[in-house]
Amino acid sequence: MKSFAKSTKSIKGWAMGDRPREKMLEKGKEALSDAELIAILLGSGNMEETAVDLSRHILNDVGNNLICLSQLSINELTKYKGIGQAKAVTVAAALELGRRRRFAEAARQTEIHSSSEAFEYFYARMSDLTHEQFWIMLLNSANNVIKMEQIGVGGLNGASADPRKIFKIAIENQATAIMLCHNHPSGSMLPSKTDRQLTKNVIDCGKILNIKVLDHLIIGENRYYSFADQNEI
Repeated sequence: MKSFAKSTKSIKGWAMGDRPREKMLEKGKEALSDAELIAILLGSGNMEETAVDLSRHILNDVGNNLICLSQLSINELTKYKGIGQAKAVTVAAALELGRRRRFAEAARQTEIHSSSEAFEYFYARMSDLTHEQFWIMLLNSANNVIKMEQIGVGGLNGASADPRKIFKIAIENQATAIMLCHNHPSGSMLPSKTDRQLTKNVIDCGKILNIKVLDHLIIGENRYYSFADQNEI
């Protein structure tokens, strides 16, 4: 009969300090690795892998990137041995809660005074996207956020944005300033010729309507490019 090393035994057979749940209770949640936290969600592994080993396996497949993990569908998660629909839904729900928490934290900051603050607002909504979207943030004269709205959607390589639609929404909401944002699923932060031309067009329209364009952010994987920071606005 085939025997397995420690890494393939049930977690119940591990030393008390190595068990994820007990480790959290004893040392706190910060002491756990990403794999150990996911293992708690899974509860068990399969015949060849403990829950921790299975979690490491999944994380390795997505480059140890939690954002990439959150982009896996329920069907993709259930392809792993030992993960049924219920476990897949549990993992997806936990990752979605994390995304919503980040947005809730950003939303507590009602005034926007920097590109980094704007990034937190946008990123919480756009971090898991696998296609391009174009959003605008509407602000009043005190730089308080009035609302955010998606105005364009595209495929892997581009999202369209109509300046007429942008300023129609801005006027309807009595905004005195706007911020533009779109994501690059490829991870590249460099603006394209189209990005630069669109930014110029929107700025020119804003001058006519007395609505200031404060910035245009291009968002990638937990980072961004700011036209304002680069003195391009």
